[in-house]
Amino acid sequence: MGTQIGKYSVFQRITPLVKGFDTVLGFAILLLSIVGLLTIYSSGYGEGQRFLDHGRNMLIACAIMFVVAQIPPQRMMSLAVPIYTVGLALLVAVALFGLTRKGAQRWVNVGIVIQPSEIMKIGMPLMLAWWFQKREGQLRTLDFFVGGLILLIPVALIVKQPDLGTAILVMAAGLYVIFLAGLSWWLIIPPLVLGIVGMALLVIFEPSLCVKGVDWPFLRDYQQQRVCTLLDPGRDPLGKGFHTIQGMIAIGSGGFWGKGFMQGTQSQLDFIPESTTDFVFAAYSEEFGLLGNIFLIGGFLVLVFRGLAIALEGPTLFARLLAGSITLIFFTYAFVNMGMVSGFLPVVGVPLPFVSYGGTAMVTLGFGIGILLSIAKAKQLVQS
Repeated sequence: MGTQIGKYSVFQRITPLVKGFDTVLGFAILLLSIVGLLTIYSSGYGEGQRFLDHGRNMLIACAIMFVVAQIPPQRMMSLAVPIYTVGLALLVAVALFGLTRKGAQRWVNVGIVIQPSEIMKIGMPLMLAWWFQKREGQLRTLDFFVGGLILLIPVALIVKQPDLGTAILVMAAGLYVIFLAGLSWWLIIPPLVLGIVGMALLVIFEPSLCVKGVDWPFLRDYQQQRVCTLLDPGRDPLGKGFHTIQGMIAIGSGGFWGKGFMQGTQSQLDFIPESTTDFVFAAYSEEFGLLGNIFLIGGFLVLVFRGLAIALEGPTLFARLLAGSITLIFFTYAFVNMGMVSGFLPVVGVPLPFVSYGGTAMVTLGFGIGILLSIAKAKQLVQS
């Protein structure tokens, strides 16, 4: 037996591990990663190690993606409750004795300092997909109510930290699973209508709502200022509105062709705040223009449509719900980040997938892609 094993080449040993990998999905990730490396090299050129650190983070994410892709969906299902429970317990620990940095209590020391809210970006869709898999064939309104509680408890803890950006992503991940599980349109339409009406009223009454001394219920002062800045960035051009204004200037100055690689004045002269993280899209747009944006958006569309195709062909309800939610989370990341930088959405801390600099976010993205690859691999194994 030992002699036979020794006869296998390295290629023959690796082939079973990569068999079934979705090439279209992999190609989309490769393109987005190349865009990220080019943009971080340019916009972070003056920050020394940032490009090398970004490359290291990508390699770590790639390793995590490869490992997770080897885990069958059935095994992932057995991990759903433990991951969610640990994440929830750590969020409670943050609320009780978490570490505070820059006015936010988001971290906890468990031997190493971690941000538990990041666990919920994966733990939430896993848990809800597990819940609806268990209720398959016997879904009732009460089951959706329980799913809502599973979602709202951690989201409330994340909002309290406060961390609005992560709360939006975790909320979206859970809502996607609940929606894909079959939530009635009659329950979805009323909140959408209320949201649209609320936004219209905000625009109409902005001059009176955003004056000094007017406090909004349920929102912290900085959150109120972000909404008011979205409605009128020019009300504080050197303060709260600076990020948005500089982002829009950079995007507009790129024109159709862009200014060229490493030729963006807004990013090279440090007019764009956070040009390698939250506002990396502005730096990219200035250098590569509308044509580059079409290419970037095209890459995200390939990723989203391929992910949804994998979800449709998933071997179980758990796999379909999980793949659909993970895919739509990538869409949410890209939509919120681009909308924020372009001045269509309030400024929140949401990175652009595979382009923005960031270690924790890159690990989460690698985990998500690994899940999609695992489900795609399971589908091919079932068909064969």
